[in-house]
Amino acid sequence: MTEKVLFITDPFDDLNTKKDTSILMMEESFKNSYKVFQCETSDLFIENAKVYASSKNIVQNKSKFVAENDKFDLNITDFKICFMRKDPPVDENYINALHLLGLAESHGANIYNKPNALKNFNEKVFAVHFFKYIPKTIITSNIQKIEKFFQKQKSMVIKPLDGMGGNSIYKIDELNNKNINLIKLMTKSGLTKIICQEFIKDVYSGDVRILIINGEPFRKTLARIPQKGNFKGNLAAGGRGIAKDITDFQEKLGKEIGTFLMTNGISFAGIDVIGEYLTEINITSPTCAREIYDQTNLNPISELFKDL
Repeated sequence: MTEKVLFITDPFDDLNTKKDTSILMMEESFKNSYKVFQCETSDLFIENAKVYASSKNIVQNKSKFVAENDKFDLNITDFKICFMRKDPPVDENYINALHLLGLAESHGANIYNKPNALKNFNEKVFAVHFFKYIPKTIITSNIQKIEKFFQKQKSMVIKPLDGMGGNSIYKIDELNNKNINLIKLMTKSGLTKIICQEFIKDVYSGDVRILIINGEPFRKTLARIPQKGNFKGNLAAGGRGIAKDITDFQEKLGKEIGTFLMTNGISFAGIDVIGEYLTEINITSPTCAREIYDQTNLNPISELFKDL
């Protein structure tokens, strides 16, 4: 019987077939003769103490992938692999889905990345585990502490703890009324923690995504170059991706982080490096594999599937 794989993603029709890493992973699944299914977090449910996913079969129609209309209630343990690829925010619904997936895992389901790891590590906070590599950083909801941090740095970047793709990231160069009001808005007047980091000018040369696959950094990276007049290199924010060979520093850093990731059940991650500073460790739905593959003809996802 053909083995099945499940992808838990955002709505299938919202996935960008030309760029989305989840689509590339589906392509690799077909190459490995898996039957592919997709669902959303709202499709997960428990019945008779078992965890099910109301899933759509994904089929190949010429050069396109199509989600069939019918849904099948399938036990998560029936899949050889279940890929949790839902994009942030990591909100209440996301966490509840992880609770269900954790139960399925206890029944023998094989889930990438492991639900407990996704619960335990916030992508913005995660990098602090490797403190010696990060820019000067403060994570707080206290507005006075943020103002004091700015006075030391003179230029900083602020961002929420649950954002992605460059959303709600701001560069602060002076504490005028506009920026103080922005800080108050992001912290909900001192109630919600945000992350503040010194601004690293090397970002204009590229915010580099390094994919960590089964504990090993992939040999090609993607430097995301900001548009002129912008500091955000995120592709979703208009950045331009250029594939490059991994540097000695990036490889050393990637191996060190990769060992930690594998110990915690994280088989596929993307770390972000500006110059020689680590800024984020992405584990929910790492991207950039498609861009690397298109530019180099080296497929990071093939490496991931080798050990599945």
